[in-house]
Amino acid sequence: MAWAVLYFSLVHAGVKALSHVPFYELVFFRALITAVICLVLLRLKGISPIGKNRKLLLARGLAGTGALTGYFYTLQAMPLASAVTVQYLAPIFTVLLAGWMLKEGARLGQWVFFLLAFLGVLLVKGFDPRVAGFDLVVGVAAALFSALAYNIVRLLKSTDHELVVVFYFPIITLPLVGPVAIYHWVWPQGFKDWLIILGIGVGTQIAQVYMTRAYQAEPAHRVSLINYLGLLLALAMGWFGFSETIPWLSILGMVIILASVWMGTSTRPAASARN
Repeated sequence: MAWAVLYFSLVHAGVKALSHVPFYELVFFRALITAVICLVLLRLKGISPIGKNRKLLLARGLAGTGALTGYFYTLQAMPLASAVTVQYLAPIFTVLLAGWMLKEGARLGQWVFFLLAFLGVLLVKGFDPRVAGFDLVVGVAAALFSALAYNIVRLLKSTDHELVVVFYFPIITLPLVGPVAIYHWVWPQGFKDWLIILGIGVGTQIAQVYMTRAYQAEPAHRVSLINYLGLLLALAMGWFGFSETIPWLSILGMVIILASVWMGTSTRPAASARN
């Protein structure tokens, strides 16, 4: 999951850098690249892309489309700090849904660690009161769709290969987003834009595979908390790549996030999750 968080962080930076390209077009490119990569890998491995549990696979594709489209929108419509902060509601939603969908309950102590981690996010990134109400609703919905997709991935662990699970995202996304992207097409500007778009597609493909492996290997409440490490990676990129300073409240938030991730992932699951 840590590797997935790393690649997702790079992808989000690329989306923000391409603010002149409509978000739905970036979602379209991302899905197209994922489809090509998955088909090639599935063919090499001799695995059918159709899958076995098709209802859940389609549901995972729909949830993933909603999550990615909403998040890409907020990355471009909201200040980056606010978009990232709202998206970090996803791990909390993941645990809530896991208790219902997977019967993987979290202990009270783990809920404390989740809330502390989100407090750390607020300290590091803060929240911009200028965010429009509609944008905030889209951001919260994207986080909820992300949580739903994560839990469905875990439900599919015993029936379908990770590449098949990932492949169902473009199956749903391309016919839904493609017509809108084509009708409102904006050509990327120069080689650099195309390179970033390629990086977004390849990076999300790698991240999705690692994320799928993580959620199929461990209970959701252990895996989802690691998402908060993405905030630390974003701060590191700003520090080393753009010479951005980090205020002391942000440093305090980093310490809280790291401590919460370490303690939360080392806590034993509740009895209902083990049985």
